Amino acid sequence: MEARAIAKYIRMSPIKVGVILNLIRGKQVKEAFAILEYTPREAAVVIKKVLKSAVANAENNLELDSDNLYVSEAYVGQGPTLKRFRPMDHGKAFKILKKTSHITVAVKERA
Repeated sequence: MEARAIAKYIRMSPIKVGVILNLIRGKQVKEAFAILEYTPREAAVVIKKVLKSAVANAENNLELDSDNLYVSEAYVGQGPTLKRFRPMDHGKAFKILKKTSHITVAVKERA
């Protein structure tokens, strides 16, 4: 049995989010929360919320024991990109791409 949680349209680059997800993939849930608590990145705050939601889904919907849970899947996909323009001299404009992310975290019970 697997419980998952998804956060969509997060205004953060998928590359920056992926670095933090690599830290918690395969870890016990308590250890993953400890890693996210002391990681000084903005992505860690968002991933912590998604992980907390996945654990709540496992406890309430699937009636799994939270002490035996581990992070079975943690991945990020690219969402839509917001395109903005910055005016420059001589009538030019530079494109600014504001990327978004879809974060998915799944937890399973260790046998």
